[in-house]
Amino acid sequence: MDAQTRERDPSAEQPQRAKEAPKTSPDQVREAKDSKPAKAPSLRDRIREHWLVATVGTIVLLAALIGGVLYWLQVRHYESTDDAFVAARSFSVASKVGGYVTEIPVTDNQHVKAGDLLAKIDERDYRIAIDQANAQVAVARANIANVEAQIVSQQEQIKQAEAQLDQAQAQLKFSQEEFARAQDLVEKGAGTVQRQQQTRSDLQAQQANTERAKTAVTAAQVGIKTLQAQLEGARAQLQQSQAQLDQAKLNLQYTSVVAAQSGRVVKLSGAKGTFVNPGQSLMMFVPDEVWIVANYKETQLNDMRPGQPVEIRIDAYPGRKLTGHVESVQPGSGTAFSLLPAENATGNYVKVVQRVPVKIVVDSWPADLPVGPGMSVVPWTRVR
Repeated sequence: MDAQTRERDPSAEQPQRAKEAPKTSPDQVREAKDSKPAKAPSLRDRIREHWLVATVGTIVLLAALIGGVLYWLQVRHYESTDDAFVAARSFSVASKVGGYVTEIPVTDNQHVKAGDLLAKIDERDYRIAIDQANAQVAVARANIANVEAQIVSQQEQIKQAEAQLDQAQAQLKFSQEEFARAQDLVEKGAGTVQRQQQTRSDLQAQQANTERAKTAVTAAQVGIKTLQAQLEGARAQLQQSQAQLDQAKLNLQYTSVVAAQSGRVVKLSGAKGTFVNPGQSLMMFVPDEVWIVANYKETQLNDMRPGQPVEIRIDAYPGRKLTGHVESVQPGSGTAFSLLPAENATGNYVKVVQRVPVKIVVDSWPADLPVGPGMSVVPWTRVR
């Protein structure tokens, strides 16, 4: 059959195609039915099939929910901040006297107790100064003894001058009586003029002797006043010499630089053999008394009061928990007391929540936890 005939009668070609199509067996039909996709199980069927997993998941979910609620109920009573650090009063240790360093018995970060030796200055010059001060004290005491002896001698001279004055006054009285008698006899014509003149001369001589005796007494009294003034000066000199001796002894004690309180030595700069001037720093010192400064937001301070308990965790020792209490709340933000306070009187002001330092004191620092200024902590303050 040619192509034109096929085009005219396409039905004539169908029997031929039917003959050529492959036949399907019953097994192939059954396999085709089995290969159809199965219906997906429902949620109830899945839970029934995996009941153990579903039960455990439900319990875990309920436990997490209950734990979250309990955690919220507990945490809502606390205020916490990450902006908290250990603080202490570190200061410089210096020698009050100058000289060569002969001994440094401590090392960096060493813990010392109150009274422990930190540094030693050469003390030979200061021992010589003590000897010189002792000599000056001895000289001052000798001067006092000398003036006191002069005063005693002067007092004897005063007594002698007063005795001579008494004698001169007695002789003057006798001369006055003799002159009066001679004068009376002359007036009565019973006495001679020569006798009158003689008694007058004796009277004048005794008057002169009496005046000299009075002058001697006055001079002796003035002399003792002068000696008493010298005695006061000698005593003042003794006090000055004694003060110099005390200062020399203090300077000798200052050659031993000791710890005023227990703490740790840091930044040791002094070394044996170096010369130091008075006031020159030898090391830094951090006392054992430390506390915590927590910079809370101002919005967290509504219920915060001194005395409230605090739980503290130190970043360096995450497994340890300490207890303390709020000691004080600074009356102002940290920036208000900074070296350069913020100036907000500008046109581009942006409100920022300020932080206020809160001082927290630890009830008892464990001896096995070495802490120092600047270490980070996380405090939880119970405010409700």
